[in-house]
Amino acid sequence: MTTSTADQTALSFHPSWEVSKQEVYVYQYHLLQLDPLEESQLSISGLKLEAYDDFFSITSFIRSTVSKPLQFEMLQLLLLDENQEVVARETFDMEHFGELPPNTARPWRFLFGMDTLLEGKEIPAGSWTIAFELKKKNEHVLDLDPSWKEGLTPEQTKHLEQMVLDLPPMGANELNMMGLEAALSPAGDLKISLLIRNGSLNNVKLEQIPLTVEDAAGDIVANGLFKTEGLEVKGNTSKPWSFVFPKDIIRKENPDFSSWRVYPPQG
Repeated sequence: MTTSTADQTALSFHPSWEVSKQEVYVYQYHLLQLDPLEESQLSISGLKLEAYDDFFSITSFIRSTVSKPLQFEMLQLLLLDENQEVVARETFDMEHFGELPPNTARPWRFLFGMDTLLEGKEIPAGSWTIAFELKKKNEHVLDLDPSWKEGLTPEQTKHLEQMVLDLPPMGANELNMMGLEAALSPAGDLKISLLIRNGSLNNVKLEQIPLTVEDAAGDIVANGLFKTEGLEVKGNTSKPWSFVFPKDIIRKENPDFSSWRVYPPQG
């Protein structure tokens, strides 16, 4: 449903939205409070933020004065506090948003998990802003799990961040793994640390990962299948993770880890 306003953009509601006349008037009022857009401009403006136990919801206007209909695959959004500091970031799959007609404004709800809040940040109690995150092409960043953040020194974190920046760019939908460290414990278990790299804009959840480890001689040291309980690698990020092969499945004594590789077994 599309309804015109005195503004340069007309309200456009997704067909799945059931909107009463009173709600239309409310959306029209909020739309008229926004600054006009220039020609061929795309904008997002926050309307309402609602916090729940496990997530928070942001209702926003996506406005377009582009002369052609727009379709979005993914949107990377930032929540900013009253000081314009980033509080949360998330990537959204916009498949169900549909097509945005020219010169329209469409309200849409975005659900942010509590894990999208940056370390030490809270949902703003005062004023706030939602914005598009504009990343450079092929920009790829480090994503540390809280357990890793606690276990690394600032110097180690900076080293990993620089490593991620220095690695060759990934393909648009590529997912791969790179070995960071491999060592046998005094008890004979093998612990490896990997960098799981996601070149897609989509978040990837890994429920289980089969791994094979080879040493410098090309000999298979261990095979294993690891349940990762929903390990998630965010879009366009690299996440370090550790795996432990118990002593009883180690296939080679005294492996040479001066160089080594890890990969999912074939077949």
